[in-house]
Amino acid sequence: MIAPVETKTYTAQEYLELEINSQDRHEFINGDIVLMAGGAPNHNEITSILNAILRVSLKGQPYSIFASDQRLWVPQLNNYTYPDVMVVARPIELQSGRTDTITNPLLIAEVLSKGTKAYDRDEKFAAYRTIPSFQEYLLIDQYRLQVEQYSKTEANKWIFSEYSCMGDRLSLTSVAVEISLADLYENIEFGE
Repeated sequence: MIAPVETKTYTAQEYLELEINSQDRHEFINGDIVLMAGGAPNHNEITSILNAILRVSLKGQPYSIFASDQRLWVPQLNNYTYPDVMVVARPIELQSGRTDTITNPLLIAEVLSKGTKAYDRDEKFAAYRTIPSFQEYLLIDQYRLQVEQYSKTEANKWIFSEYSCMGDRLSLTSVAVEISLADLYENIEFGE
């Protein structure tokens, strides 16, 4: 007879204590601790390029830009995630009692992978929408030229825009930045 596998549901405090001492990054979703997979070269290149474009474009303005290793708390759901790129208005707001967990993103960008794209579009986007400061979401495909933009126009109303041509220019709505897809996908090689 095979013994059933026990699964443990963690508290947020248990997760945070484990995460501090971990060499890997994990998300915390509904009591589950989920290991974050390492990014592929395209994923990391796109994240790096977007971070650089935002950093240069927003220089001297009251924003901070974070890539990959900055934890975000979704208070309403008590979830913790590590978005690929975040733009946060200053002053940065931290989770009470923490010095390492942000709560006030304006813009979040996720570079899609085969294993996370459905989650990023559905549950993760729904979770992010519960954050009052959150105004814009970018989903960037690493396997083909494709960017999805969701811009908040008012409470519970979002506009969807899609970009899929190298000549397209994406105008962000949460901050005054325009991004050329040719720049965002510079040197990215798509597989067969």
